[in-house]
Amino acid sequence: MPNLGVNIDHVATVRQARMTNEPDPVWAATLAELGGADGITLHLREDRRHIQLRDLQLLSQTVAVKLNLEVACEEEVLAIACQSKPYQVTLVPESREEVTTEGGLDVVGGKQRVSEAVKRLKNAGIVVSLFLDPDAAQIEAGHAVETDGVELHTGAYANASFPAESELEVLRVSGRLIREAGLTLHSGHGLTYRNVCPVAAIPEMCELNIGHSIISRAILVGLEQAVRDMKRLIG
Repeated sequence: MPNLGVNIDHVATVRQARMTNEPDPVWAATLAELGGADGITLHLREDRRHIQLRDLQLLSQTVAVKLNLEVACEEEVLAIACQSKPYQVTLVPESREEVTTEGGLDVVGGKQRVSEAVKRLKNAGIVVSLFLDPDAAQIEAGHAVETDGVELHTGAYANASFPAESELEVLRVSGRLIREAGLTLHSGHGLTYRNVCPVAAIPEMCELNIGHSIISRAILVGLEQAVRDMKRLIG
């Protein structure tokens, strides 16, 4: 059974829409833990469109499960990551124009930059994962820069007409490449209560990071229940 990392970015998105103090993503993390979350994921973007530095500081002090911080390969956020020392940092691409992350990190085209970021984080005692498209060349490059794990970008699978067997097979093949390289296998992006089960069933899947679908359901049934529902499905 894969672990479930609950991404709380969208709780902060609602707060920032009014530039007020609620809903608080720190409270949301506590409720997610009570619902059975194995980890809390948050993305500290350079433009601070949702998660703020205050959130990261408080979550670093209060989260009892694995804390997974997503950041770009940029000096400011890398320095913050090294200082706050979450359990894991996932390196992701970032664009000011995008609504959400649109694809995997280009390690092939930016190998030196990614390699330096990975080394810096690992020297700080932080586990490193790379958010990659299910592409053999990118996975091979990720292995070469000595990442600890790879989070497969499941966007193409999530956007395809379910059951999306061809896209699922791409994920299975990429998952096998990741495992054969000795890396930890994670997946995330666009996973929902309707499409998560086949991805959770990929052999040796260690962790699923899910945000939007869980927070959406939480509006109707509450966050603890929404997390419990997802945990039941992936189990």
